[in-house]
Amino acid sequence: MRKIKKQEILIFLIIIGIAAFFRLYQLDKFPPGLYPDEAMNGNNALEAIDTGNYEIFYPENNGREGLFINIQALSLKIFGNKTEALRIVSSILGIFTVIGLYLLTKQLYDWRMASLASFMLAVSFWHVNFSRIGFRAIMLPFVLVFGFYFIWRGLKHLHKFDFFMAGIFAGLGFHTYISYRIAPLIGVLLFINYWFYLKKDFSHQDYEHARNKLLQGFALSFIVMFIVALPLGLHFLIQPDDFFGRSSGISVFSAANPLKSLGESIVGTLGMFNFYGDFNQRHNIAGAPMLHWTLGIFFLVGFIKEIGHWLKRKHGHFSTLHTFLISWFFIMLVPGFISLEAPHALRTIGVLPVVMIFTARGMWWIFNKLSDWYEANDPPSSENFNGTNFHSRQERHIVVALVLTMFLFSIGFVEYWRYFKIWGPDQATASAFNQNYAKLADIINQSPANLKKYIVVNAEGTLVNNIPVPSQTIMFLTDTYSSKKQEQKNIFYLSSEEFKKMNLGRNDLVFYLEK
Repeated sequence: MRKIKKQEILIFLIIIGIAAFFRLYQLDKFPPGLYPDEAMNGNNALEAIDTGNYEIFYPENNGREGLFINIQALSLKIFGNKTEALRIVSSILGIFTVIGLYLLTKQLYDWRMASLASFMLAVSFWHVNFSRIGFRAIMLPFVLVFGFYFIWRGLKHLHKFDFFMAGIFAGLGFHTYISYRIAPLIGVLLFINYWFYLKKDFSHQDYEHARNKLLQGFALSFIVMFIVALPLGLHFLIQPDDFFGRSSGISVFSAANPLKSLGESIVGTLGMFNFYGDFNQRHNIAGAPMLHWTLGIFFLVGFIKEIGHWLKRKHGHFSTLHTFLISWFFIMLVPGFISLEAPHALRTIGVLPVVMIFTARGMWWIFNKLSDWYEANDPPSSENFNGTNFHSRQERHIVVALVLTMFLFSIGFVEYWRYFKIWGPDQATASAFNQNYAKLADIINQSPANLKKYIVVNAEGTLVNNIPVPSQTIMFLTDTYSSKKQEQKNIFYLSSEEFKKMNLGRNDLVFYLEK
């Protein structure tokens, strides 16, 4: 086993520290407000705490897998019903995703590539943003990087433990976010490609042994995945409508011209990295490319290099690497391809880790070329008897390392500025996260407890217990989701029609929840 150098450990710890800073710094401030979908998660979690009934699937608000909400319930037990308690779960998962990407990329390449890829994920606006919002989609890149890490270790070492752990994460993926459901296809292609090259790379005796180990490993992964995913599968078997949720209504296939919509969606999704990104202010600086232009260049270089290697297929069964990365990229873009709302940063979040691997690959290639250019243009100095310029080589490494470090620092600063100085304070961001609802909740909480308080809900949305979903923000922040708590706290939710029929008391307070 290769001895891990102190330099490698130090860089790894620095990257984790940077990831933690970007995800935890001013978490109580950015993003401002509390979006009703986040609050809906929180209300389900609070109800689960009160009743002890933790669901596999929560059907409200078009349905959500229960794993993330149940983890949020644990956070709420510790911190109380605060906005940060919902979002810190995403932050922690985001930090561990950076760690997982480092481990995976190190398996695929080496620690230097791992450092580049994980650093860029650590500071990426795209990943940082969703690591600070209480959406379950943040679990998707987390299960992917760890699942693929263990499956790749399994392919290299053929140990049952690695295949077992890969099955755990593969099964958990079904409990995360709807976009994951297509991800197992990556594993199928990985197996087929690896199997195809096995015979070419091993002697007959070794081939038989490797083949049997591989079959046993993938069978173990599949069985474990099936067992872990089974509770959710049984729920969908009993409640098939929950399986589809609202996905059919937002698919290109529901459009008047499906082929045209599909083409436009594919173009928009492929162009979101470098040209025009998600226009939803909750997901992005509206319309900005998902990658800052500097990273976008490196991504294109790395992607083109990877495609080139894949087409050449010269590296035996470990050309599996290139098939794996290319299939990961395109398969996890499919939810974006079929979405009417493309480009969509949330539905394509599963592609983020492999995008950072491509970006790291492009960056490493360009800096290697610069290093070679520096060496070729460096004038000769003191040489040994073979003509080797020791001083020049050492100087070259120092200069290139220094330039790379300064460049990475500048990327980190730019991404910090984009999130904390541009996007976070933007009034459009506050509006996207319904900060006005959070302020209204503060006013209600400060009102006398003995007075009746009526919230007239004029905002439209999916009905939850016959009340539009925008009211979930008020319910969470005032802890009045259940009718029992509404009675206890004298807080009642009404439609405009219901309010017109009310006979108010002299001291009753009325608040209007507008769109």
